[in-house]
Amino acid sequence: MSKPIEHVVVVGGGSAGWLTAAVLAAEHPRLAVTLVESPGVPPIGVGEGTWPSMRETLQRIGVSEAAFFRECDAAFKQGSRFDRWVDGSDDDIYFHPFSLPQGYGEVNLVAAWQRAHRDVPFADLVSYQPHLCVQGRAPKQPQTPEFAGVANYGYHLDAGKFGVFLQKHCVEKLRVRHVLAHVVDILSLDDGDIAALRTREAGLIEGDLFIDCTGMASLLLGRHYGVPLVSQRDVLFNDRALAVQVPYPTDDTPIASQTTSTAQSHGWTWDIGLPTRRGVGYVYSSAHVDDDAAEKTLRAYLASTGIVGEVPQPRNIAFDPGYRARFWERNVVAIGLSAGFIEPLEASALALVELSATWLADDMPATRAQMDTISARFNEAFTYRWERIIDFLKLHYVLSKRTDTDYWLDHRAPRTQSPRLRELLALWRTRAPSRRDFPRIEEIFPSASWQYILYGMGFRPELTERASDLPEAASQYFREAARLTARMLPQLPANREMLHHIRQYGMPPG
Repeated sequence: MSKPIEHVVVVGGGSAGWLTAAVLAAEHPRLAVTLVESPGVPPIGVGEGTWPSMRETLQRIGVSEAAFFRECDAAFKQGSRFDRWVDGSDDDIYFHPFSLPQGYGEVNLVAAWQRAHRDVPFADLVSYQPHLCVQGRAPKQPQTPEFAGVANYGYHLDAGKFGVFLQKHCVEKLRVRHVLAHVVDILSLDDGDIAALRTREAGLIEGDLFIDCTGMASLLLGRHYGVPLVSQRDVLFNDRALAVQVPYPTDDTPIASQTTSTAQSHGWTWDIGLPTRRGVGYVYSSAHVDDDAAEKTLRAYLASTGIVGEVPQPRNIAFDPGYRARFWERNVVAIGLSAGFIEPLEASALALVELSATWLADDMPATRAQMDTISARFNEAFTYRWERIIDFLKLHYVLSKRTDTDYWLDHRAPRTQSPRLRELLALWRTRAPSRRDFPRIEEIFPSASWQYILYGMGFRPELTERASDLPEAASQYFREAARLTARMLPQLPANREMLHHIRQYGMPPG
């Protein structure tokens, strides 16, 4: 009889390790879960944005949303705002909101927008959420229960505090064993599976399934098994990031309801508002600009947003954009940075951790004999997901009309685009992105997200008249979005006001 899977060992802490341990322990209370992390090794700690899926994940592991807000310095995120991506001008702004368009999937919104409202930004016409972001509104009211929202939302959070929050919950509520120890050797069985980790402080730690959350070092999957990184440097060039934390000028400064991504000459800056500070960074390509020039760009951006005086020295983070050729090898699964990293645009890193941990929890092999079948399915599914993320991120670049540097010109070169993306762009010349283009049940980005970016970036299709087009029905949905905007704006509190209420009084239980 095949060996049962009774003990899972997560190697590495941080958001990826502790979130994975939490999901596995919450879903499989009879499974022994041990997390081993090296003492004194800080996490990278720059993944400060999530998708709305994080609400379900936090519910799934049994935490209080109010406690999460308080202990992780968290704020609401209702989507992303893109500045200067199209042509670099001051009024070059569009939104990718988290809420679907009104009437999404019911009628041809794009055709009606093109024919009657083409001078209005697409997202502004079909969704109330960009208007909530512009006015700095929260996505819920004080009486709204935990994890529920008037508008769809994810979070901005302090990544370091998030890891500590998850660790406490795992150890105190989910019976996860926490071992602080340096891994000094990996012991294998005759068939090649990992049998145990030898640690300096805790001796041997045996396990049946090992989860590699060791970050970019990829200690188990990359270093031990030699699974290579599939580089994406020729598609998405960014391989450096400068990150800094800056204070608000006053305690009542409004907190942004979205991540703001501003295109620069050789990359883009992120700007994330937390209750006590902003997290700002510059993601750029070292093949197109050197570190000193990049730092000047970051400091110039900070100055343009009102930051005066001394600014801390930014952290310089190097990464190799790509993903592993396989994510599950024998009895090792890589989750988080050990599986790969592209760039922080659209906050896909934590979302992939959630998706991986959830998949593993839902399809946990009962025995070693089942593992090869499940691992093959896992590898196929996540290779597809990484490829779709890369195409989606590339979409932000290929439609830009910026010509100020080779960085932007190189991004538009056909040789840097996947054949699938080129095919989709050709297809969308005469019709809108639809569910048929993304047929999987659990797509990374729905077709609505592709529409928001496509039309936000100035793409204008050459639509043909179709019998199924219902312009009056589409107009009704446009009016519905406008009515919702008019009703929500006066009723929803400001972001900072709502966050202060949560810290003081909490939220009704869900």
